[in-house]
Amino acid sequence: MKSMRRYVLVSYDVSDPKRWRRVYKIMRGHGVHVQYSVFLCQLTDQDEVELRYRLAEAIHPSTDQVLFARLGPVDSKRLEKQITCIGREFVPLDLKGLVF
Repeated sequence: MKSMRRYVLVSYDVSDPKRWRRVYKIMRGHGVHVQYSVFLCQLTDQDEVELRYRLAEAIHPSTDQVLFARLGPVDSKRLEKQITCIGREFVPLDLKGLVF
């Protein structure tokens, strides 16, 4: 049985430039870079567990922070309703082949 994927918005605030680059490199392999220190990911439960583990190893827990916001199942219509913006239009560059 295939695990359901859901959209997860991951945002991070990392105080040290070296650790920030390490977190950025980890995130680059898991989602679409939508803003500075913000990625939109499509993750299964297992993907999220693995990502959380890798990020926990990369940050300093008393000075850095990583936020995970679960947006729901992968469904382009739902995502359009959940993410709104002011200013430049939000258009993900590539979400595993989905076109908005």
